[in-house]
Amino acid sequence: MIDGKKIIVVMPAYNAARTLERTYKEIPLDIVDEVVLTDDSSRDDTIAVAKQLGIQHIMVHEQNKGYGGNQKTCYKKALSLGGDIVIMLHPDYQYTPKLIYSMAYLIANEVYPVVFGSRILGKGALNGGMPMIKYIANRCLTLFQNILLSQKLSEYHTGYRAFSGEVLKSLDFTHCSDDFIFDNQMVAQIFSKGYEIAEITCPTKYFEEASSINLSRSAVYGLGVIKVSILYRLHKWGIIRSKIF
Repeated sequence: MIDGKKIIVVMPAYNAARTLERTYKEIPLDIVDEVVLTDDSSRDDTIAVAKQLGIQHIMVHEQNKGYGGNQKTCYKKALSLGGDIVIMLHPDYQYTPKLIYSMAYLIANEVYPVVFGSRILGKGALNGGMPMIKYIANRCLTLFQNILLSQKLSEYHTGYRAFSGEVLKSLDFTHCSDDFIFDNQMVAQIFSKGYEIAEITCPTKYFEEASSINLSRSAVYGLGVIKVSILYRLHKWGIIRSKIF
């Protein structure tokens, strides 16, 4: 807790048994009040590891709901617990939990309502092993989105995100996709509501156990990003109405 603000870390998990312990043990529990883990029908021992670690809130999807569907469950639970600051942390140890301090304080001190950990600021992405093809795609998609959304983010595709409870309550994220494009739709919703997003440099790690999507799904995601950006611009111009906005 910071200045009376309750901090909740949510972890959308899928086959995270080999990395969950390393991730959880670096969470700063001196300021984090509660941890929520949602297991999206994993085929490994993620649930057993979570119970062994003593994670307070463990929820299980009997059927896989997808990355976006997993996050929806996480955020609904965090809001029901009264989270003033909600931080999404992937349990695959790709992002360091040590940045939770910095992200949480920016929101607690009302500097920004949303904070992203950016792999692109600095040289964290390439130094951490991001494949060059993914780096180039990230940069191209980010440029496209910055133009259509009239923003200046270094990247839209990070999985390390912190929100004020006020922001989460204002977003109708239930209308977003249950797949990977959920993240991008949520960013568009945030900007549509007029909120600002801060970014801090985040080192990242790419290794065998870290989650990643294959080339074909990456291509589908990229097309989805383009669609979200175009829908956002057309919505802002009043040409169409989209349920996600």
